[in-house]
Amino acid sequence: MLSRLTVRLARAEDAPHLRRIHEAAFGSGAEASLVEQLVADGDASLSLVALVGDERVGHLLFSPVTVCHERCDGLGLAPLGVHPTWQRRGVGSKLVTAGLAVCRRRGVGFVVVLGDPEYYQRFSFEPAADRGLGNEYGATSAFAVIELRTGGIPAAGGVARYAPAFAALA
Repeated sequence: MLSRLTVRLARAEDAPHLRRIHEAAFGSGAEASLVEQLVADGDASLSLVALVGDERVGHLLFSPVTVCHERCDGLGLAPLGVHPTWQRRGVGSKLVTAGLAVCRRRGVGFVVVLGDPEYYQRFSFEPAADRGLGNEYGATSAFAVIELRTGGIPAAGGVARYAPAFAALA
């Protein structure tokens, strides 16, 4: 069945489907509302949808981050949602792999994520603190980074801050 899995850029007509994916995946509307707010604010740098046939089964969004109040060429990976009937079948991995590939092609310097360290290590994320990056939420082991371009992580390090829409989740 996953041989029919495809990933493409999200389109405006996907919005109601993406809401249903995130509501089902997270058990609330918070992440779905976050996606809608990021799009409305112009902070959806990359939005990907996973499909099996015509069914939308997963969604991943990247948005800009700042480091020490400076806009840089880094993005935050969040949220990643997979409908529960499709979880643990490789959909999330396919979305992350495809998303990082697009980010590399676009010249993005680095991507940060606040999530399960064991899950994101498989994509070469490493503890952000090891690269001098902290975050506004005080997360330690769950905050990770991947450098997509040599020298892409700010050498001085600092505090990575997500787009303003994330404040509603905190």
